[in-house]
Amino acid sequence: MSDYVLSDATRAKLMKVSTASVATALYKRGLRSQFIQNVHPVSWKGVNMVGQAFTLRYIPAREDRNAITVFRNADHPQRVAVETCPAGHVLVMDSRKDARAASAGSILVTRLAVRGCAGVVSDGGFRDAEGIGRLEMPAYHQRPSAPTNLTLHEALDINVPISCGDAPVFPGDVMLGDGDGVMVIPAHLADEIAEECTEMESYEDFVLDQVNAGDPIIGLYPRTKDEYLPKYEAWRKAKDR
Repeated sequence: MSDYVLSDATRAKLMKVSTASVATALYKRGLRSQFIQNVHPVSWKGVNMVGQAFTLRYIPAREDRNAITVFRNADHPQRVAVETCPAGHVLVMDSRKDARAASAGSILVTRLAVRGCAGVVSDGGFRDAEGIGRLEMPAYHQRPSAPTNLTLHEALDINVPISCGDAPVFPGDVMLGDGDGVMVIPAHLADEIAEECTEMESYEDFVLDQVNAGDPIIGLYPRTKDEYLPKYEAWRKAKDR
């Protein structure tokens, strides 16, 4: 598990950047597979999800181990994960990219929200998705799913390295979710990625202003013409960026 602790300053920066910018910054460092595939906001509210990963791993359910009575066990891993995911963290679930059975439902996700967690991500589905969508806490999944997880999934391991939507997720990695989906930022890169993406998005906002004013994209984005540097600096001063 990572010793990294997400600072308030880095969290604040990541709250204002996009998964697209983070994907580009990670690609520059040779990381190509950090976007969680086929995972979408249950209900996008226009506010990013940012928090360190706390993980839960599901395996295929074996029928003799996953009767409905297992939920009576106080040490059931799904329930324990919900009760131990730290405040400010994101519960990330490896549901084997299988949304035929739910990873969790609105009661468990509401419990995460009440406990102060920063979000929840599954590469499977959620049941009671409408109720989850009404929560202020961000939630991401593949699609709604009514059957209980027990029909196909067995919750097994808590806070171990997992795969979620083909992206590797290590406990303590920083999860960034926006309207497009979720990026996984390796913990040791989080601070520098936040700083770089803040600058990147400032320049991209400038680019959009120039494009809307009729400027051609060649030489502007990416910036290969020196004439745009003083224009950008003047724009930053005017915009207080």
